[in-house]
Amino acid sequence: MDTRPIGVFDSGLGGLTAVRQLRRVLPGEDIVYFGDTGRVPYGSRGRQTIVQYARQDIRFLLSQNVKFLMAACGTVSSTYPSDEAARLPVPYTGVVGAAARKAAQATRNGRVGVIGTAATIRSGSYAAQLRELVPGVQIVARACPLFVPLVENGHVGDGDPVTTLVIDQYLREVRDAGVDTLILGCTHYPLLKKMIGEYMGDAVTLIDPGKVTAIETAAALADLDLTSGRAEGGRVRYYVSDTPEAFTELETLFLGEYAGGAVEQIAIETY
Repeated sequence: MDTRPIGVFDSGLGGLTAVRQLRRVLPGEDIVYFGDTGRVPYGSRGRQTIVQYARQDIRFLLSQNVKFLMAACGTVSSTYPSDEAARLPVPYTGVVGAAARKAAQATRNGRVGVIGTAATIRSGSYAAQLRELVPGVQIVARACPLFVPLVENGHVGDGDPVTTLVIDQYLREVRDAGVDTLILGCTHYPLLKKMIGEYMGDAVTLIDPGKVTAIETAAALADLDLTSGRAEGGRVRYYVSDTPEAFTELETLFLGEYAGGAVEQIAIETY
């Protein structure tokens, strides 16, 4: 039994969708969440900047005595060096591996779509893992940079005209390529899942990286004997690098029934 918290971080607030999933599958675990709202987005940054930011985020969470680290950010998961992750003092996971494995299981025709930030798509991380898992897989990748600001500005309602137009612009090529599986490679994108699903059609399976990574994290904690031993009652502490007001305005959107709780601003540059 290990009652230390799980550490989760993201470039902003999108990673809260992963926290929501963790709370569903691990209701007895404490969580510490850090959203780098002062330096969002990571997806348009260069590789070295992303890695530098990830190191600071990780050092902060380690200072909170976490037992497990989750990068709930497709950009960091695609960029942070795996050899460095392996040397961390606690187990670490990103969202790429779990999503790629789930997509490999789901595809029937060997054609998989991947959407994400510019940095995620540029890294080729999903494509590399999918090619190992599904020999001969055909991958259609598309950067969708406008999805994040659309979500954070509340354009998530069914049939929203602005979002509907952007979905068509970004995903027409992906849909026309005949993919039967689509990885929503950014933790903001599940909030557009209904509209994306309607556009892609019922025959296309949508993969939510936060959801599948939460499930794999639960299994990993059990395998490593790191579970808290509590059936419920886990608590969450929230930290951001900009003023907390934006968090308060958007927490219900991202966390749903789990919204609520204090949020504190920290100086992430000092870590």
